[in-house]
Amino acid sequence: MAVNYKLYPSILNCFDRFEKGYLTEQELIDRINRVPVPQTEAQRRGVSFEEAVIKGTDEEAFDPDILDQVRALLPRPMLRTQFYCEYELNNVLLYGYVDVLGKMFAADIKTTSNYKPGQYEQNHQNFYLPALRAKGVRSLRYIITDFKQVYQEDYDHALDLSLQEMQVKSFCDFLEAHREAVTDKRIFGG
Repeated sequence: MAVNYKLYPSILNCFDRFEKGYLTEQELIDRINRVPVPQTEAQRRGVSFEEAVIKGTDEEAFDPDILDQVRALLPRPMLRTQFYCEYELNNVLLYGYVDVLGKMFAADIKTTSNYKPGQYEQNHQNFYLPALRAKGVRSLRYIITDFKQVYQEDYDHALDLSLQEMQVKSFCDFLEAHREAVTDKRIFGG
């Protein structure tokens, strides 16, 4: 089947926030069109935390116990970092980068100011599971910190992705209804 849409988890998660009323239609369209938005301090801190965990860059900026706890949850050996993966769902290509690829599981590092258990169960990054199945990956682990504690959520191939699949279809319908407003045509598979 031809690929009519190329989608990535963060844009689908934005659509989820739009559906829940946290983003306006214009904000969503701006995200689809990749209108530059200044990085927030929280986003900067999350990126530098991930680099501190994986590369050891600027480790002194973070609590060494938190760094150790997060590292202890990473796959060993780490086969690759920022590993590209893709998965076709009907006429949609879902693609993205998982933070760490191991032999049996992949891991994604998250930082948050307000963690709730089960928070990532309906995250669109869960499409990395079917995308990585051929690599032998059996589960996806989210390693989450609020910089006070470390949490983990593990999901395997038994995870029900039907809600995410319905959102993909709804998002494609949204894209078609707003095609004229979309200036970044790459999302249409081009």
